[in-house]
Amino acid sequence: MEAPGPAQAAAAESNSREVAEDTADWAPALCPSPEARSPEAPAYRLQDFDALVTVGTGTFGRVHLVKEKTAKHFFALKVMSIPDVIRLKQEQHVHNEKSVLKEVSHPFLIRLFWTWHDEHFLYMLMEYVPGGELFSYLRNQGCFSSTTGLFYSAEIICAMEYLHSKEIVYRDLEPENILLDRDGHIKLTDFGFAKKLVDRTWTLCGTPEYLAPEVIQSKGHGRAVDWWALGILIFEMLSGFPPFFDENPLGIYQKILAGKLDFPRHLDFRVKDLIKKLLVVDRTRRLGNMKVMVPDVRVCRLTPTLACAGINQGLAVVFNHCLNFKSGVLFIFLNFT
Repeated sequence: MEAPGPAQAAAAESNSREVAEDTADWAPALCPSPEARSPEAPAYRLQDFDALVTVGTGTFGRVHLVKEKTAKHFFALKVMSIPDVIRLKQEQHVHNEKSVLKEVSHPFLIRLFWTWHDEHFLYMLMEYVPGGELFSYLRNQGCFSSTTGLFYSAEIICAMEYLHSKEIVYRDLEPENILLDRDGHIKLTDFGFAKKLVDRTWTLCGTPEYLAPEVIQSKGHGRAVDWWALGILIFEMLSGFPPFFDENPLGIYQKILAGKLDFPRHLDFRVKDLIKKLLVVDRTRRLGNMKVMVPDVRVCRLTPTLACAGINQGLAVVFNHCLNFKSGVLFIFLNFT
């Protein structure tokens, strides 16, 4: 498979996706994306849609690709079993996802259009993102080039900046939760662990390899955990594996707390420096969470590393949606690349 770039990732969906190939009559890439309905517009109804194929499965539900019968728009319909949600004690996570997605609106975040429930199921009508998971491309390619990996990192930073500006901590950054749209830009999805947060929270949640030290130690955590996870993700995208790995979660936690990083030789020293600044065990010294922030950046330069292979056009999109960098992460990121 060709390495995903900003205009390439949607060229073909992951082979692991359960989407039939003979679908020219309803190919999503040929259809316009729907706009969110105004509060005055009539509500959607389940009978307004034709179910086409299952595109994802989870512990207590499925995601179906559906087509609106009249407007011919495509959506992802998430269907969750209410008894299973209750049995697995996931009510709060489902509520979190719904409330957060109703509040946010950003080009790099998945969009929620409508929710409904009956006696047996919960329904969430969401934006359909045809490019599939970043995880699939990463596993197929092994690792990304610096150009590709840092392009995606820039978009993730913008998404995180936006969420944090609304006092929302994401808490579930990993390749499986990053989708690619038809133009190769990211869409963060799966907001079950996201939480509106003024101070700190103590819930242990997330993928073991991506957990920040303060989460493991139950010290209470906040937005700094997202910047830690970004450091893990950049390392994994450019190396092909996470920096802290073991056969069991306890071993992973011990390595995270030790904080020892072994970088592959091919990584640029500036990228290593960026990762080190994100993977600081002391959250008060972690890039993105330091008390002394870099001033707002409103004009960003394209550097030689990123202004190649068509990336410059993609970065123009990034900057259009990320004009107020309060954490300083993208400012330093650009000066490292």
